[in-house]
Amino acid sequence: MPIYEYLAAAPDDSGHSCRVCARGFELRRPVDRAPLQVCPLCKNPVRKVISRINTPSITKPLSVSDAKKAGFTILERRDQGVYEKL
Repeated sequence: MPIYEYLAAAPDDSGHSCRVCARGFELRRPVDRAPLQVCPLCKNPVRKVISRINTPSITKPLSVSDAKKAGFTILERRDQGVYEKL
């Protein structure tokens, strides 16, 4: 299930939002469910926030031995269109 972030729809200046939706909150919800329209605590309007996704970062390129340990087949080009398995 993906994690969705929500934030109060109205600015905090009006004083209508609770401290949870004023700072923002996260919910795990099934993909097929509609987005929340109101805060679960104070019932004031909230909006879904688009956030960054978490992607793995590789600090160094994989070596041939690392790729082999991971189960990949390593090929090296020998001639025009001819590859040899390492």
